[in-house]
Amino acid sequence: QVQLVESGGGLVQAGGSLRLSCAASGRTFNRQAMGWFRQAPGKEREFVAAISWSGGNTYYADSVKGRFTISRDNAKNTVYLQMNSLKPEDTAVYYCAAAPDGSTYDSWGQGTQVTVSS
Repeated sequence: QVQLVESGGGLVQAGGSLRLSCAASGRTFNRQAMGWFRQAPGKEREFVAAISWSGGNTYYADSVKGRFTISRDNAKNTVYLQMNSLKPEDTAVYYCAAAPDGSTYDSWGQGTQVTVSS
């Protein structure tokens, strides 16, 4: 498995921006796809965005398309989630995850809280 540590969460007003980071260690970072997920209180964890091992392919949930951007820096073993035009409904704990086979996430971070006030 790979160890993942998220950072960058916080409190922001609606319309604002945050950038989340996820630092990886352990298994070779640049051989696996990475994803961001989120879980709001009382709700199930949901997919937010994913990026292929090369960074050439990205995928987004419809609810964040056009507002969030996932990227990665394989030299720094880090994946990012740039979040713009934040809405109160984006409030959740955000988790990054690693998928060595490109689709099955087997390693998860501890999560970082994002709170968007109206």
